[in-house]
Amino acid sequence: MEFKFLQSLLTDGSTLQTPLIIAGPCSAESRDQVLSTAKELRAAGVSIFRAGVWKPRTRPGCFEGIGEAALPWLQEAKRLTGMAIATEVANATHLQLAAKAGVDILWIGARTVANPFTVQEIADAWNELPDELKNNISFLIKNPVNADLELWIGAFERLYKAGIRRLGAVHRGFSSYGATAYRNPPEWRIPIEFHRRHPEIPLICDPSHISGRRENVAKIARQSMNLNFDGLMIEVHNNPECALSDAEQQITPAQLIDLIHTLSKPVNCGSSDTELQNLRNEIDILDDKLIEILAKRMEVSRAIGSLKKLNGIPVIQNERYKKLVTDRAELASDAGLNPAFIKKILSVIHEESVKLQLDPQ
Repeated sequence: MEFKFLQSLLTDGSTLQTPLIIAGPCSAESRDQVLSTAKELRAAGVSIFRAGVWKPRTRPGCFEGIGEAALPWLQEAKRLTGMAIATEVANATHLQLAAKAGVDILWIGARTVANPFTVQEIADAWNELPDELKNNISFLIKNPVNADLELWIGAFERLYKAGIRRLGAVHRGFSSYGATAYRNPPEWRIPIEFHRRHPEIPLICDPSHISGRRENVAKIARQSMNLNFDGLMIEVHNNPECALSDAEQQITPAQLIDLIHTLSKPVNCGSSDTELQNLRNEIDILDDKLIEILAKRMEVSRAIGSLKKLNGIPVIQNERYKKLVTDRAELASDAGLNPAFIKKILSVIHEESVKLQLDPQ
């Protein structure tokens, strides 16, 4: 397959900025909120404004978007600022309404991508649109909620077979059970493999949904740039503390400007420099994974402490610990690691686990 991405989204007809920045609130909540945020983002140099009109939520009772009534707000933002506009579509009806409203970029969200029937429904609905609407629309496909690369690629294939060629990928992390460092751990190896298979598809990172907290958005954004992503989709709200959805992960326009100033694509001064940077990126990814694993281990230790306390079982189990160290040292040796090094690490981990078991609350 040969994909392409719309290259005339800027009002002056120039090519897309590098890195590409797509920014705007999680949800279009009111006309004033949309226009105020859009004007600030345009002043910051952003060329594509995003806002959710229909919001798929995990549980009922949460704010699920204004719906069709919010589309005129996006149209007005486009008219006043010259920015292209983007919103999420989750079914054929959304596609038809957004296309008729002149939305430039439609993205298919993680929950929708996880359902091939729904993706196919959207692909089929595309063929029912008038040609004059099709010529002006690009699609972004987010990775599915589960870490399934083939499912992600399958969504592209379904749209491609429907005749859609303006396509881009958005990496927003993957759902994970239990406590983790991020809302949706990035599992960087998956988008990296996606890009290896399809280098022609622009790859955009969504650090807002990966981090889940605004203080980590810049870190994830910089990591994605170090991994040669083509752009960012960031949730930006003019008053994030009062946002009706995902308030914790949205930043202000001023914070976005600061973030953009810290971004830089890797400079390839030579093959050795590039290789070194790639290896450092890999170390960063593995360190993040270590932290996530340790957090899950400590969560289990806390549960063990509660169970021991309930049943009057002593916290320290010397024989159990000795066997654990012996077994892990053998595994370390088989893996080419220094057993003494592993024993030191296990000693520190065990000490922290004992503290949690003594006070599991």
